[in-house]
Amino acid sequence: MSDMQEYKIKVEETVRFLKAETRKLPAVVIILGTGLGGLGDAIEVDTRLSYEQIPHFPRSTVPGHHGNLIFGTLGNKNVAVLEGRFHYYEGYSTRQITFPLRVLSLLGADTLVVTNAAGGLCPDYVPGTIMVIRDHLNFIGENPLRGANIDEWGPRFPDLSEPYDKKLLNMTLQCAEKLQLSHIASGVYVAIPGPSLETPAETRFLRAAGADAVGMSSVPEVIVAKHAAMKVLGLSAVANVNDPNNFVPILLDDVIEAARTIEPALQKLIMEVLKNL
Repeated sequence: MSDMQEYKIKVEETVRFLKAETRKLPAVVIILGTGLGGLGDAIEVDTRLSYEQIPHFPRSTVPGHHGNLIFGTLGNKNVAVLEGRFHYYEGYSTRQITFPLRVLSLLGADTLVVTNAAGGLCPDYVPGTIMVIRDHLNFIGENPLRGANIDEWGPRFPDLSEPYDKKLLNMTLQCAEKLQLSHIASGVYVAIPGPSLETPAETRFLRAAGADAVGMSSVPEVIVAKHAAMKVLGLSAVANVNDPNNFVPILLDDVIEAARTIEPALQKLIMEVLKNL
């Protein structure tokens, strides 16, 4: 049996397991990034499962990631919320990282809202900026679609000319204006492998490459979402902004704390977006 055949069997087993566990099959998947787990408290919960309870799910090992899958209702929409994600630097392949999203897409979800805590690269940003992602750079070095394609899941060569849905992006900016949220921008997100943070020279390079914010996640999930014909909205909580000419140390605890201060505004924005979907 090939690796992809084995992967397909595991995905299908997990799909069957989750169908039996919940009455609320999701229309929208929300992935919560580092320090952004509080949205789970706002959900009208139908089913809450720890990742350890779900067959074949990876385990989240990073501080700030609770490690639960919640099915329920949020903003009058049936949602599946992943409280915590998986990262390439934890030792997972990008195919393993995207396993939960592949499963949820096969449960019928057609929209992905992906969030992350990020470092600002654009000098116009300040800590606390919410960046609506309009495009990305995949510098992780691996693509989750590498290997044999399963045609029933999506095309061999999926089009990424519009990785983030323009209508969703524009609606989100309008929702932010309605809510009178400050420090809202749209920009380009770059995903790097991690876990080491960027050097001053790498920061200059990433800026020169066209990135406005940098993190270690999200892009693999977006690629799989597009392969599965899902619409995608990406939101980065900019926790810090470093000037490569006056660099200061970046500590994970500080990133988590900064993300938590952004979380209330991000939660309001996501709720408003869901109401307008």
